[in-house]
Amino acid sequence: MATATTDIPVPGTRRRTGGVLGAFAFAWWFLRRYPVIPSVILIMLVIAAAIGPTVAPFPRDSGWLGDRHLSPFSSTSEEEKLAAAAKGQEHLTGFHLLGTDHIGRDTFTRVLHGARISMMIAAVSLGIGFTVGTTLGVISGYFGGWTDEIITRFVDIWFALPFLLVALIMTLIFGRGLPVLMVVLALISWTAFVRILRSQALILREMDYVAAARIAGAGPIRIMWRHVFPGLLNTAIVVATLNVGGLILAEATLSFVGAGIQPPTPAWGVMVADGRDYLSNAWWQIVMPGSAIFLVVISLNFLGDWLRDRLDPRLRQVD
Repeated sequence: MATATTDIPVPGTRRRTGGVLGAFAFAWWFLRRYPVIPSVILIMLVIAAAIGPTVAPFPRDSGWLGDRHLSPFSSTSEEEKLAAAAKGQEHLTGFHLLGTDHIGRDTFTRVLHGARISMMIAAVSLGIGFTVGTTLGVISGYFGGWTDEIITRFVDIWFALPFLLVALIMTLIFGRGLPVLMVVLALISWTAFVRILRSQALILREMDYVAAARIAGAGPIRIMWRHVFPGLLNTAIVVATLNVGGLILAEATLSFVGAGIQPPTPAWGVMVADGRDYLSNAWWQIVMPGSAIFLVVISLNFLGDWLRDRLDPRLRQVD
């Protein structure tokens, strides 16, 4: 006696079709499930920051005036090459992938150097903000009471301060430069950690394993370090990933208004500020560094959203 069989779909599996349509469907599913494009962009940024300045085709801060405002994919004319060679500056001429700026400096070279500056500023500022914000968030949520009230009210006051005004005042007092900019960005990066991690710590401190640790004689510092902080680490990583894009954007904003990195250092914000007077006849001087800022920030935001969905069990997607 023949028995009828039916195909019962297994949860978590996907029905795939063959041919070109199936390949496109699988590629679309793969790109939606994993942050492939943002990861590629960020890997390129890390590579550019690591080895870009050493393989850059031209000097960072020097340019040949005869090549000013060359459009992308342009090369120095033969007459300018001869003039540069006569002055011993032929190393400043050649093929310019992303064009040149108003004094003949290669835009591609300066974008590569700007990647290293942005990565360094974001890493240092975020490291300080992560350490301070996570510590205060865990302390505020675990102890509660007056400790929580004081830290929370201080964070509220800090959020009420206008960021740009604080940055301008600090640059007027301590001067302009990279160290001051890192401190300014660190001052704005820690508050997000405090608010989010405090709410998580309020929940974790009521868990049974924390109560068991208290009964076993563990002190507050040990409980916060060994039992509360590990439960907050995933959330802290997501907050840090989302904050990196904001820090890069803040650095570009401060450099643009003159309160951050100073010329001729090729920070992306400085490059945009230098090119704003030449937008009508040299759009690439703004578009190239501006596109780098846009791609990095949006990639970090997408990566942060993906990490939030993967690390938080309540938001984890099945397919």
